[in-house]
Amino acid sequence: MTKLCVAMACAAFALLGAPAAPALAHSEPAPAPSEVLGGRAEITVVGRGSVTATPDTMRLYVGVEVRKGAAAEAFASVKSARASLADALLKAGVAKTDVQTSGLGFGADYQPDGTKIAGYRASQNVEVVLRDLSRADAVVDAVAAVGEDVRINGISFEVSKIEPLIAQARAAAYRDALAKGQAYAALSGRRLGRVVKLEEEEADTPAPRFAQADASFISPGQGTVTMRVRAVYELI
Repeated sequence: MTKLCVAMACAAFALLGAPAAPALAHSEPAPAPSEVLGGRAEITVVGRGSVTATPDTMRLYVGVEVRKGAAAEAFASVKSARASLADALLKAGVAKTDVQTSGLGFGADYQPDGTKIAGYRASQNVEVVLRDLSRADAVVDAVAAVGEDVRINGISFEVSKIEPLIAQARAAAYRDALAKGQAYAALSGRRLGRVVKLEEEEADTPAPRFAQADASFISPGQGTVTMRVRAVYELI
């Protein structure tokens, strides 16, 4: 029985790549596999960095919609309403290149019982880009003044030059990950070593949030760019 145990211990040392010591040389326990194979201790942290910015571009989603008894009349009316909208936007200072058709609609409206056509409905939606936010109120007023055929469907704000903000948020996220790694290393009685792995998670583009109220009808508020990085450090 004793010879069998000694043989098994020697085989275990051979499989782990360590030289087999004489079975009866000492009675110290075998080292842990990580020590024998040169394993290392690691720590994984997630860093987060945010940068706040004021949007400088507005997107206005508007359209025209008409309802007429005849199909040709509805189509002609919506084209006329669209021309009036385009003229109002041009006079309000919006460049032609900043107005893009984003949707078209045309079809029949039926009576409540669904058996007969009651008329025809036609529509066209456009997306308007406004690069001078000081004119936002004037542009919205001009659109509303076109008439009852106009629909304002929504509005959004964005930062035109997002790359510098992403770079700042990325640097802040890395510093946050480094600080966390150093703190955990100190708590564990170790020192932070080299970066073993670094992954960047998808950026959060500016999301509107409430800002201090002003006298304008249209207020862009502020947006935040957030970056996250996952870092794996060696502990030494």
